[in-house]
Amino acid sequence: MAESLDFYDLDSELSDEERMVRDTVRRFVDDEVLPIIAEHYQNGTFPEDLIPKIAELGLLGANLKGYGCAGMGQVAYGLICQELERGDSGLRSFASVQGSLCMYPIHAFGSEEQKQRWLPGMAAGEIIGCFGLTEPDFGSNPAGMITRAEALPGGGYRINGRKRWITNGNLAKVAIIWAKLDGEIHGFLVPTETSGFTAQKIEDKFSLRASVTSELILEDVEVGDDALLPGVKGLRGPLSCLTQARSGIAFGVIGAAMACYDCALSYAKDRVQFSRPIAGYQLVQNKLVYMLTEITKAQLLSLRLMRLKEQGKMTPPQVSLAKRNNCEHALAIARIARDILGGNGIMFEYPISRHMLNLETVSTYEGTHDIHTLILGQTITGIPAFE
Repeated sequence: MAESLDFYDLDSELSDEERMVRDTVRRFVDDEVLPIIAEHYQNGTFPEDLIPKIAELGLLGANLKGYGCAGMGQVAYGLICQELERGDSGLRSFASVQGSLCMYPIHAFGSEEQKQRWLPGMAAGEIIGCFGLTEPDFGSNPAGMITRAEALPGGGYRINGRKRWITNGNLAKVAIIWAKLDGEIHGFLVPTETSGFTAQKIEDKFSLRASVTSELILEDVEVGDDALLPGVKGLRGPLSCLTQARSGIAFGVIGAAMACYDCALSYAKDRVQFSRPIAGYQLVQNKLVYMLTEITKAQLLSLRLMRLKEQGKMTPPQVSLAKRNNCEHALAIARIARDILGGNGIMFEYPISRHMLNLETVSTYEGTHDIHTLILGQTITGIPAFE
């Protein structure tokens, strides 16, 4: 029913290519993801067998050009995120981390040798990456990171530290590790087979269970000079990656909201109580109207955001507004949909609680609701309120 969720005829604002990309990923999700994802969620496993199929569709680094990447536009990339997240946030997280957090910094800040070495294999799904920024004690304040790199006398670097809540950590062949070198933050490309590098899977999660989440431990990990990303230093490096990913997240969560709305609407039409379908009662209709309204507003917001990105006009605070708004309302929609289904809303037979629990994480990662509020507050007033 997702194709019917276009109350403001946004299809007419899309190009033929953008519609084709969306419809192709939609069919993939319907055919390949929805039949299996609940079982993977229950078992706490990621559907690794889908990786080659995702890569074949050009969904890894989809909005990057060259080096085997598809070179799609930003709106097309947003629609990819929407459809993948309509399947499960874990699947969209996999593709988002691979493309926006791992391939993007290599593409934007890497040497030509680094690009040639890593990007074609990453676009093909043969090399999975992870993004090591968040630490056990430093999430919203990445400038406080403890992970350190030191230059070795004979060349190369030694890295020590821990990173936590790292998507794809135990799948990855290369980790983008952000560490302080002489007090300045730098990015390092660390092959995960390097001696001293350990990835420990985080198992006991209510949320994003069909996603690999890890803690990375680096103990005297030594890499060559060619591991350093030469094109950036300071917080601008990791924050620019997060800006890329957040715009996709803002679009992505619309897919989870759509899935919840579709399920709740279908259920409300079929579920009869007190002699009529519950869709015929004012309270239920009020809930459905709220859901449709917020999905439509999120669609408009995300489409405009990605058009600005295509024009090179998008700003980080604009991304914060979209990520903050869309995550907030997607989570509210999931909770309302669960309410419409009553007791059935907690069953794996229906996707709603799975989306609801996933969205608890998506609302937190890559900038919490409160952090994006403070970013926007500083933008509005010119006064930072972080300290």
